[in-house]
Amino acid sequence: MNTNPTSSGKDSTAAADGTISAVYPLPVRGPEFQRAQPGLVRRLEAISAATACAKLNGLGIRRTFVNGPRPLEGGHKAVGSAVTLQFMPQREDIASGMTQEDIERHTALWEVLETIQPGDVLVVQAYGSELTGCFGDMLVRYFKHRGGAAIVVDGRIRDSARVKQLGVPIWCTGVTPHYASQFDLFPWAYDVPVAVGGVLCLPGDIVIADDDGPVVVPVAKSLELLSDAEEHEKWEEFSRMRIDQGGRLSDYYPLGPQSRPEYDAWCAAGRQMS
Repeated sequence: MNTNPTSSGKDSTAAADGTISAVYPLPVRGPEFQRAQPGLVRRLEAISAATACAKLNGLGIRRTFVNGPRPLEGGHKAVGSAVTLQFMPQREDIASGMTQEDIERHTALWEVLETIQPGDVLVVQAYGSELTGCFGDMLVRYFKHRGGAAIVVDGRIRDSARVKQLGVPIWCTGVTPHYASQFDLFPWAYDVPVAVGGVLCLPGDIVIADDDGPVVVPVAKSLELLSDAEEHEKWEEFSRMRIDQGGRLSDYYPLGPQSRPEYDAWCAAGRQMS
């Protein structure tokens, strides 16, 4: 397999012929990648972003929290394989956003949407730009109809009222009236490594996102994470119940030797003991 990013097959200069630049072939597409198995994704749906972040830290992966993007609307949870999109600074001799969708329709922004599969999480590098509306109503609408699970963008979106009505979970840094290439950035590449909120995300990594924010899970660490995190989530459920019943924090959080037999009995009883 060729692992060198290449242009995706379009001519390299968009005018009437639909091309973008004679200086550098755009859009760039990275190599093929493997998505996580659906069964693995389903198991990870029970793990919170906070637990995933803490447990990955214990496994030696310290930078997993995508710092900056916040939920456009609270109450959403998303877990899925990452499909990546990279914006780069505009340089007018290569590409300019002056013609809006007439140029953008030939870029990585349009092309990546055609690759979306059910359950994918689209992760977008946009440098936290306050002036780049990476997605609006039409693109998010199409993403939804492709079966996409969520969008995580280190930048802004536009058409926020209509986008909220679509119900697609989105984590972003805010909203703007600008379209994607109106100011300082241009959709450059997809299926390539991206930097989002200080974190490296590779195509095919797993994203766990909830009200605490998005966390990037390296696929190679996912099974280790699961074995530890599933047990952690279970004993936290028990500890939460006991604290709600008036138990002492020091007895039940974290679970200690004095409360372990009680927890084991609760598990043996099918987590039904009161």
